[in-house]
Amino acid sequence: METLEVLYIYHISPYIEMVFKVVFSAFLGFMIGWDRSSKSKPAGIKTHMYVCISCCLITLISIYSVEAFSTSSNNVMMDPMRLAAQLVSGLGFLGAGVILKDGLNVKGLTSAAMMLFVGGVGIGVAAGFYVLVISTVLVAISLARLGNFIEDKSLLKDEVKKSKAS
Repeated sequence: METLEVLYIYHISPYIEMVFKVVFSAFLGFMIGWDRSSKSKPAGIKTHMYVCISCCLITLISIYSVEAFSTSSNNVMMDPMRLAAQLVSGLGFLGAGVILKDGLNVKGLTSAAMMLFVGGVGIGVAAGFYVLVISTVLVAISLARLGNFIEDKSLLKDEVKKSKAS
């Protein structure tokens, strides 16, 4: 019986937690993408979900590979967040592909910022900062909704001014 307990604690339990983290990051990425998709933005549900899951997965691999491989030699030093730091560069590259310029108009800046944000959500979930991630997502969504309201109100005022001038 003691052998089963050891098996569960050291071999099964960590994987259950990792799978939970991946599913949770997929859910958060999906919800953020849904918000973007409802506004007909270029990066939607699947893009945000894939970015969030992949960042979570890579961070998990980075964190748990330190535990798995650093014990093989006393002279090996590993940084568990080194791989996660490289994700930021990749997210910048991905975000740059979303930005489009048409004359004086630039589109996709918010979508690019959302790619970086969703990547951070995935990294945060993988590292186990659940409260921080959830509160950050709630603050970001709330302020984005407020920003949409303010922008819509500003556009409405501009349309009224144009119609009065005509």
